[in-house]
Amino acid sequence: MTKQAEIFVRRQLVLGSTMAYRETGDTDAPVALFLHGNPASSYIWRNILPHVAPVAHCIAPDLIGFGQSGKPDIAYRFFDHVDYLDAFIHSLGISSAYLVAQDWGAALAYHLAARRPDFVRGLAFMEFVRPASSYEDFHQLPAAREAFRKFRTPGEGEAMILEGNAFIERVLPGAVAHPLTDEDMAVYRAPFADPKSRRPMLALPRDLPIAGEPADMHQALSSSLDALKASTYPKLLFVGEPGTLITPAYAAEFTANMRHISVVPLGSGRHNLQEDHPDAIGRSVAGWIAGIKAVTARHQQHAA
Repeated sequence: MTKQAEIFVRRQLVLGSTMAYRETGDTDAPVALFLHGNPASSYIWRNILPHVAPVAHCIAPDLIGFGQSGKPDIAYRFFDHVDYLDAFIHSLGISSAYLVAQDWGAALAYHLAARRPDFVRGLAFMEFVRPASSYEDFHQLPAAREAFRKFRTPGEGEAMILEGNAFIERVLPGAVAHPLTDEDMAVYRAPFADPKSRRPMLALPRDLPIAGEPADMHQALSSSLDALKASTYPKLLFVGEPGTLITPAYAAEFTANMRHISVVPLGSGRHNLQEDHPDAIGRSVAGWIAGIKAVTARHQQHAA
């Protein structure tokens, strides 16, 4: 059974620090690269990886500053994560991959795909960070909009996230449709034991492109999403109800003129859909990859 797949936690030297990653599946199979968001880690994929392991070599890194990865003295902006992820991919010798991603991990994925379209075998994604025209466009809930305004305000953000650990204690529990267990919360809390260790969680909400700011983030993600919409590689979008960043209505509009994309409605879900629907996501990703591999094999046979 797929649930019996053994998952190993490994570490890789990257740019003078270390990045931890979970690994499972046949090392001779195509790579499936799983990218998490803020404030999670590769742990969020724990119940999905076993489903995908029979069809792919699964690699799920902890982004730098998150999970069991190192915490170098960097700004932890999105562009820092781009550099560390690029170096991680290079250090493991990954030449192509299926990308499976959520939140900031999804932004990293479609930004990577825009820069290196030949690297991408396919993109499966959900609840992705995107440029928002306003706070109302960014988030459905007024209370969440106000919280993120404060996160982005000098002084208030430091008090709430660095001192109060709000991203772990408030945002994370509110991002799932069912309560996380004490064991799960302990794993998510572990990397962020003191204010200094929480700096990565503060940097990313300040990089959210809302109403055109920060300008460099707005430009980077807008152009990357334009490339995504024009792409021809296979795509799979998971959508929860009501969702958080991506509502069913927005998903329908977003994918209306997109090529080679399938939308999978998961039912009740908020932001961290991997916690609410791991089996459905895992089975869908495994079937999607198997289907792509079968089509690719047929094309290669015909070409021969």
